[in-house]
Amino acid sequence: MDEQQRNLIIAVAVSIAILLGFQFFLARPPVQHPQQTTEQAAPPPSAPSAQAPSPAAPAVPGAAGPTAKPEVAPREEVLAEAPRVKIRTSRLNGSIDLSGARIDDLTLVNYHETADPNSPEIVLLAPDGTEHPYYFDFGWTRPAGSAVKLPDGSTRWTASAGVLTPEQSVDLTWDNGEGLRFKRSYAVDDNYMFTVTQTVENSSGQPVSLSVYGRIVRVGEPPASSTYLLHEGPIAVLNGTLHDGGWFASPDKFNYADVKKAPLTDTTTGGWLGFTDKYWLTALIPAQQVPVATTVRYNGEGHRDVFQADFTGSDQMVPAHGAFSTEERFFAGAKEVHLLDNYESALGIPRFDRAIDFGLFYWITKPIFLTLDFFYHIIGNFGLAIMALTVLIKLIFFPLANKSYRAMSKMKKLQPEMQKLRERLGDDKQRLNQEMMALYKRVGANPMAGCLPIVIQIPVFFSLYKVLYVTIEMRHAPFFGWIHDLSSPDPTTFINLFGLVPFTPPAISFLHIGAWPLIMGVTMFLQQKLNPQPPDPMQAKMFMILPVVFTFMLSQFAAGLVIYWSWNNLLSIAQQWLIMRRAGAT
Repeated sequence: MDEQQRNLIIAVAVSIAILLGFQFFLARPPVQHPQQTTEQAAPPPSAPSAQAPSPAAPAVPGAAGPTAKPEVAPREEVLAEAPRVKIRTSRLNGSIDLSGARIDDLTLVNYHETADPNSPEIVLLAPDGTEHPYYFDFGWTRPAGSAVKLPDGSTRWTASAGVLTPEQSVDLTWDNGEGLRFKRSYAVDDNYMFTVTQTVENSSGQPVSLSVYGRIVRVGEPPASSTYLLHEGPIAVLNGTLHDGGWFASPDKFNYADVKKAPLTDTTTGGWLGFTDKYWLTALIPAQQVPVATTVRYNGEGHRDVFQADFTGSDQMVPAHGAFSTEERFFAGAKEVHLLDNYESALGIPRFDRAIDFGLFYWITKPIFLTLDFFYHIIGNFGLAIMALTVLIKLIFFPLANKSYRAMSKMKKLQPEMQKLRERLGDDKQRLNQEMMALYKRVGANPMAGCLPIVIQIPVFFSLYKVLYVTIEMRHAPFFGWIHDLSSPDPTTFINLFGLVPFTPPAISFLHIGAWPLIMGVTMFLQQKLNPQPPDPMQAKMFMILPVVFTFMLSQFAAGLVIYWSWNNLLSIAQQWLIMRRAGAT
């Protein structure tokens, strides 16, 4: 086997190994569960505390901690147990529990469990007592040794209105009977950002020292969509640094598994923290001008895993016959790119767009999304936007591709001479290689020229896959015909003639090869026919097998990616055919 043939085999093997590894380790089917699968954390304790209440705290003084699995009830039944303030916006439905003043009930109006608009809305937050508890909680803590009576999870608040809307805020009030009056004001915008203003009025005649806290409590570790391609779990931006579970985001790790080992603690002035899912985010955003202590912690006692992200402010003295107020925000909703960008600029929330895991190649992945979104707003279809993006990329790399195709034309014209050399020199591999290299040099041909278009395409391929995988804008985005979700594989299969035969084949991946993967395979085959054919029969067979191999592999990739590759192949065929025709190589 000569050196050229050996290099070719190595290159092909490495390419297939990369794509297979990418598919096996990174391109796993998404599991869309915005909630947990175990039980709820308890409310703030009335015992002394210098930080946000721990998730291990009992519900009321003297009650048992989470040593036994609580009983669960249907969501509607739990929501009906206590009086509530409704939350109604164009994008959110939910309520605030007046027992504890928790935000523990939210559904997303614009997002559904499936592509069917009549399917149930995505449930983001759920109250204690349901199967998937997940909630926000705010309050005050006191220094150790203080006996000040504070509101807790059983406190019954009084509401100023029955509905929270973007046009109407709601004030919750409670008096401790000892000279302190607590007020918690909630406001919400037209999207997913809440503002909570906490005020303590002190008429006791004595100054009182208190610290504000906010926390997100999440029970159970949700199933992750992917271990490698996408981070899901605790996330924070503290002192300008992104902390998540990514390989390169920060020196520490913000994963559920890491939190189970030890709490993740820090202090910051400005920033945010919370939990991220594939498409959804809950985030605490403390006042950006004051220092706070942050913690992501875990409690696994009994039969439930409880995760908590919280912040605690410094001690503040509420003077006698005076008052003190703080204002914080929290986000609960979909990770829409432009929305997060707007919050980052308008509210000064640092690196808020990094809640979307654009990955290590953020500098290319996000621009690709922004370009796609630009075309989408002109064309009105993300599939057509992908095609427009492909044309733009082809134009950007047009000079390089032209150079490559001209070199390939020279190689194709040399094929008769190369065949004569093989026949004349026979098994003298060293002499044959020398003569062929001299032939390439004489006419200015490059045997590796055909690799350039593929090399150019690889970073775009992976970045586009990342965009299709992590951005909610691509979720359930239709194309035409049978493609109702560009972020999912082509749902058709050749086994039942693409749906013409009333038969559903078993769930075996190699049987589910849809129409678009086959189109991609055909275009790849046609493009190969334009390339110079290897004179060695073994090399020629390997090239003939590649379209089949790629068809099988890409059949499980997002349909949008396969459409991109197919359209890119067609444009390349047209460009290559014109150049070769002008060069007389067709």
